[in-house]
Amino acid sequence: MDLGLKDRVYVVTGATRGLGRASAEALLAEGAKVLITGREEKTVAEAVAELGAGVEGVAADNTDPGTPARLIAEARARFGGFDGILISVGGPAPGFAADNTDEQWAAAFDTVFLGAVRLARAAAETLTEGGVIGFVLSGSVHEPIPGLTLSNGLRPGLAGFAKSLANDLGPRGVRVVGLLPSRIDTDRVRSLDALSGDADAARAANEAAIPLRRYGTPEEFGRTAAFLLSPAASYLTGLMLPVDGGARGGF
Repeated sequence: MDLGLKDRVYVVTGATRGLGRASAEALLAEGAKVLITGREEKTVAEAVAELGAGVEGVAADNTDPGTPARLIAEARARFGGFDGILISVGGPAPGFAADNTDEQWAAAFDTVFLGAVRLARAAAETLTEGGVIGFVLSGSVHEPIPGLTLSNGLRPGLAGFAKSLANDLGPRGVRVVGLLPSRIDTDRVRSLDALSGDADAARAANEAAIPLRRYGTPEEFGRTAAFLLSPAASYLTGLMLPVDGGARGGF
């Protein structure tokens, strides 16, 4: 299938590693142009060198109110256009409800929630028909994950914002979609498994609860993201798509 991504221009945040990186790779493989971001100049430069042709990078902090406009301007300057954004934000600190401090809640709100909202609003102001805004969220949107109280509190709110934005932008032909990863084999998930004290046992227990009986790969997630961001998914908006091997209990 031709996804129609050739020469389309996307911004992918948090793309120096993990799910953002996998999504950027999949977009590039389909011929898109991608501006990736990360917090550190060094890691951004390394990712750009590894990803190869069609990619540019910018070091950026999503908590900076000036970041959204700067990223969109950079995409236009470097590639001559702007067709969409995938907002991928690293997970907040783990912890249970009684453990997380006010400071952790405030920091997580700035990075996970408000930074993502700002990026989406800036994109919404400039995208035209056929444009798309994507969010990388979490399975915690539907089902709280033990030990990830900050994520459990903030991700569902972002999903609600995304759905509201989809309703607002639909008449303009601009789509808004969300991806809900669960146990994808990334550094983040491996570190969460290690918190149990026995990473192998934690992984085995988690895999036993997944109908496909395994963790997903970043590549599988990236291909799903590329499809949702592409013109091939032109009638999909306002949805939150689980990428979880069937782990979600409901439909």
